[in-house]
Amino acid sequence: QLQLVESGGGLVQPGGSLRLSCAASGFALRGYAIGWFRQAPGKEREGVSCISSTSDNTYYADSGKGRFTLSRDYDKNTLYLQMNSLQPEDTAVYYCAARRFATAPNMCRTSPTLGYWGQGTQVTVSS
Repeated sequence: QLQLVESGGGLVQPGGSLRLSCAASGFALRGYAIGWFRQAPGKEREGVSCISSTSDNTYYADSGKGRFTLSRDYDKNTLYLQMNSLQPEDTAVYYCAARRFATAPNMCRTSPTLGYWGQGTQVTVSS
């Protein structure tokens, strides 16, 4: 069974940090474009950071540049998102996704109807 499972979300104060994890099973992340998305209440899903299927390019949305870092461990078949200097506007459900044959920017524009998606993990930034 092909599956992505996110973890690491929670409640954090403004200025704090969180590290999200996305464990893949049933397929190998290597060779897939992979990325993190988020959706806040009443807003469209946004691509936060993505890596191309050739692993040679990483894209960050303006909202996360300088604060978020995407990394992956192919041996553990896991994707990570380190988030620093979190602000209330970062509050959202964060999803990871994977699909074949995409550049990093295109991966971050992927429709939820394409590829594989996790169920999401809630991140709440509040004092």
